[in-house]
Amino acid sequence: MTKGLLAQKGKGCLVTGANGFVGKALCGQLAGQGFAVRAVVRSATSQVENAEMVVVGAIDGEICWGAALGGVDVVVHLAARVHVMNDAVADPLAEFRRVNADGTLNLARQAAAAGVRRFIFVSSIKVNGEETALGQPFTEKDPPAPQGDYAVSKWEAEQGLMQLAAATGMEVVVIRPPLVYGPGVKANFLQMMSWLSKGVPLPLGAIGNKRSLVALANLVDLLVACIDHSAAANQTFLVADGDDVSTTELLQRLGKVLGKPARLLAVPSWLIKGLATLVGKRAAVERLLGSLQVDISKAAKLLNWSPPVSMDAALLETAHHIRKSQVK
Repeated sequence: MTKGLLAQKGKGCLVTGANGFVGKALCGQLAGQGFAVRAVVRSATSQVENAEMVVVGAIDGEICWGAALGGVDVVVHLAARVHVMNDAVADPLAEFRRVNADGTLNLARQAAAAGVRRFIFVSSIKVNGEETALGQPFTEKDPPAPQGDYAVSKWEAEQGLMQLAAATGMEVVVIRPPLVYGPGVKANFLQMMSWLSKGVPLPLGAIGNKRSLVALANLVDLLVACIDHSAAANQTFLVADGDDVSTTELLQRLGKVLGKPARLLAVPSWLIKGLATLVGKRAAVERLLGSLQVDISKAAKLLNWSPPVSMDAALLETAHHIRKSQVK
């Protein structure tokens, strides 16, 4: 690690989870805007372009961050233990807390001691809850209602950070995104696009819900905006594309950008839920059928921020990236 680079370029930004889906995009954007980026990764085999590399291994409450924080003005903390299907650990909540709460607060305390000006924490909309009533989006004023170990650990981290901000004067910004998609997306979103590409019929042609998503480019844009904007200090922001869609509409839009019209069967939601319950998949299906809307007006008012990329443009870019990957 070349410590001098941050001093030479001035404004230093430490990014954890730098080789992840969001981290790579954020580091690229920051470097392009002249920031000196220090990228925190778990393995020496990881690669992040245009950034100093810091290998820390698994993040927990014991890591010494002293060397990594030298010359840093802002920390963007992306690294986290995310939802794990069929979690095999004996105490999942303790494991989530070890990384997402203890690990976050350990880094934040050392950042404050090192004179870091601002600490930006990427949390989750799951802190608000799992579902909204149709047409009643989550806002930052809603009382948190985290469900599940992951959401609980994120909420505990948020509370600890705000207490630390009050005690030390280091500014804290919390961002709660819903599902993030874009070039390089994996998991369920990629699986859904794969089904559409193969022409698989899906029983989701009559779903009347509304869900908010956020394109990778829009999330990164808000993160960059929060680095310097004075009004962001000690605030929590929800982020989304501002274009809520039903599951049916999302699949139709995805089919369009993939050039593979979605083959959707108009199966009633009650029947899908009933069948999912029989096979033990009710929770997964609820995420497809339920509503989860996000109000982004606070960021618009305080930061004069609006999503720079439309959902259709972001979906098209995601589809192009998948095609290029398949060619390789």
